[in-house]
Amino acid sequence: MAADRVDALVIFGATGDLAKLETFPALVGLVDRDVLDVPVIGVAKSGWNLDRFRDYAARSLRDNGMDVESPAARTMLGLLRYVDGDLGDDATYAEMSREMGDARRALFYLEVPPFLFGRIAEGISKAGRAEGARVMVEKPFGTDLDSAVALNETMHRYFPEDAIYRVDHWLGLDSLNDVLVARFANSMIEPLLGRDHVESIQITMAEAFDVADRGRFYDATGAIRDVVQNHMLQVLATVVADPPDGSGANSWLDAKARVVAALRPLTPADTVRGQYDGYRDVDGVDALSTVESYVAVRLALDSWRWAGVPLLIRAGKTLPVTATEISIKFRPVPYDVFAMFGVTGKNLTNALRFRIWPNTRISLTLAGKKPGPGAEPRLNDLVFAEHAGEEMRPYDRLIGAALDGRRVFFARQDTVEAAWRVVDPVLGDAVPVHTYPRGSWGPKEADSLLPNGEAWHDPA
Repeated sequence: MAADRVDALVIFGATGDLAKLETFPALVGLVDRDVLDVPVIGVAKSGWNLDRFRDYAARSLRDNGMDVESPAARTMLGLLRYVDGDLGDDATYAEMSREMGDARRALFYLEVPPFLFGRIAEGISKAGRAEGARVMVEKPFGTDLDSAVALNETMHRYFPEDAIYRVDHWLGLDSLNDVLVARFANSMIEPLLGRDHVESIQITMAEAFDVADRGRFYDATGAIRDVVQNHMLQVLATVVADPPDGSGANSWLDAKARVVAALRPLTPADTVRGQYDGYRDVDGVDALSTVESYVAVRLALDSWRWAGVPLLIRAGKTLPVTATEISIKFRPVPYDVFAMFGVTGKNLTNALRFRIWPNTRISLTLAGKKPGPGAEPRLNDLVFAEHAGEEMRPYDRLIGAALDGRRVFFARQDTVEAAWRVVDPVLGDAVPVHTYPRGSWGPKEADSLLPNGEAWHDPA
């Protein structure tokens, strides 16, 4: 085993929905690729024994369309161990430690709400298992800047920052890593990304579905906390960060942290919130709720490279499609030479677009000659990467990276806190909420954020 590999994986909350939907299928993928061969110890308070825990894991695989009798699935199920106990009881951690046996360097995966992080970290420490260990935690990392700082301080009592792996599952998407590769593996693209050539950047996260049975959770959260502070700012940082100046993971994490730290805090004038028709009728939602199911923001980045370039993000539910797309709009040509032919090329705009959900597509909008006589230009889309969705699961990548000690796919403390600083001023009711029809692109007030003459790019 490599020196930086762990020798046990301990999952707190292992009988929950995340384990059923994502973790167990990911573990099979890791076994199949020879990444996982250590004991996997589930810890939860469910009144279960090991047989029932393994049955639950097997049912998870079936529900995800996987073959429970495959060699990888059988091996994964054989690696499972189980500890049933109260997470507030030191005896639970003592039993966990006994199940770990001779393991000396564990990865502890906390698939539990953040209010339990501190107690679990304390229990791990009291059991003598914190030294040299890694801890992987799920978002949300706080609900505002103050709570994020407090949560980080709590975790740091027991684990150093370089041992904490904060999960943002978007960082595990193949398609987001395509953006990274497209930028830094193509010398013709990266030099164009800056204020001299880019007119604006738009990121749209559209979801055609509503909050469904998550009304209680969503009404305590809203779109800004749920996706903008984390997913969308991580996507933006991937698009606009300077190239890393070293080869280690921290070099790229440093580059992204500098971007988020340089974003101006949002103001009400930069922000439009919306709520779809019927949201207040959802079970668990307050009848007078002003929580947003849609948000659009206009960000400004105080850096030499991006000064003056509008950075626009919008995210919402019950929109016409489910798709997340980055659209980089380039500045028009400085002079319209086509007037000599009696036509114009004035309104032709080049764009580079990355589709990152639910499929992967990279397209470049270029002008070419319209067929026929004359020299009239027209726009054409050059699509040069498209996948049918067979990429590695995000949680395969994330759990595998944490097992190996690769932090590049995780969120760091400084970036998380800087992101909260950006959105803090517009949380709560600081910005009015506008109603919008289901199936629309959100409230028309969002158009006020656009630069003059620009329209939102709607993913098809």
